[in-house]
Amino acid sequence: QVQLVESGGGLVQAGGSPRLSCAASERTFSSYGKGWFRQAPGKDREFVATISRNGGRTYYTDSVKGRFTISRDNAKNTVYLQMNNLKPEDTAVYYCAATRDWSGNPRDAAYDYWGKGTQVAVSS
Repeated sequence: QVQLVESGGGLVQAGGSPRLSCAASERTFSSYGKGWFRQAPGKDREFVATISRNGGRTYYTDSVKGRFTISRDNAKNTVYLQMNNLKPEDTAVYYCAATRDWSGNPRDAAYDYWGKGTQVAVSS
């Protein structure tokens, strides 16, 4: 059972650049693809970004392209989401997820394990 713990959220001013981290308990962290999703108040959870097992491939939802960067450090069992130029519409709970069968699929059903989320609130 993979346990994922997100950190780095909080209240941020518009234009800010926080970095989210997701630490995994599993020693075979490198064998899992990773993704970030988010859920804004009153909305469904949506895909944000995903990264392959070795970090060689990444995909992003259109609304964050050019502003967010997903990366991973397999030696530290950690995946990151660097968020730049935050906007109020980025306000959401951000979730880290892991999948044993990574294909870049943005559907949350493709992921096997989930963290509990970290809140990001962007003030204008």
